[in-house]
Amino acid sequence: MSTTFDKIAENLKRIRGEIEEACATSNRDPGEVKLVAVTKYAQDEWVQALIDMGVSELGESRPQQLVPRADQFDDKVTWHMIGHLQRNKVRPVLPIAQLIHSVDTLKLLSRVDLIAGDIGLKPSVLLEVNISGEESKHGFSKTELLEQWEEVVSQERVNIRGLMTMAPRTDSADEAISVFEELRELRDELSTKHPHGPTLAELSMGMSNDFPAAIKAGATIIRVGSRLYDGLC
Repeated sequence: MSTTFDKIAENLKRIRGEIEEACATSNRDPGEVKLVAVTKYAQDEWVQALIDMGVSELGESRPQQLVPRADQFDDKVTWHMIGHLQRNKVRPVLPIAQLIHSVDTLKLLSRVDLIAGDIGLKPSVLLEVNISGEESKHGFSKTELLEQWEEVVSQERVNIRGLMTMAPRTDSADEAISVFEELRELRDELSTKHPHGPTLAELSMGMSNDFPAAIKAGATIIRVGSRLYDGLC
């Protein structure tokens, strides 16, 4: 356990250092950026090690793993649902996920709104936008979201806190940052589109391979998984 703990601690320290460096180069306060530790492929002891180090924001990609893990680990953990969410999996996820990053269609948003009413919750969500246009990625297109915005903001029980995207897998920092900047610009446009619409304060963007570029473009949440477990697999 000590070897596992030490390795994860080393990885976490390195990641936090890169967060601070990215914030310094873009004149941002590191406190503005929340690190969500993704546990999708993590063994239970790795998850516990993160919790023991004070990491309290954890993200799961699969509802079938989110539900049992929320029961298994410390109730002080804040769980994020970051992966694709099917409409038939909304009900078990809502009481657990304090933020759902992956609301990718108006139909899913409406389903979340309906179930929230049934169980008396007001869930916080992010709208996933497929900025890159890749067919392999889920999410609203920019055009869809702009056209459907009146229907989006008319939902009564959801708290729409911001937007989420994923950049293409690329070695080009310029290509990644252009995607993240486009999401930020879309957020700014949507924020002024409806007089009583959400402020969209959160931008969830940036993963293990590209989070420094996301921070420079304005990310408030980054989702880091594999880099936390370097040397353990």
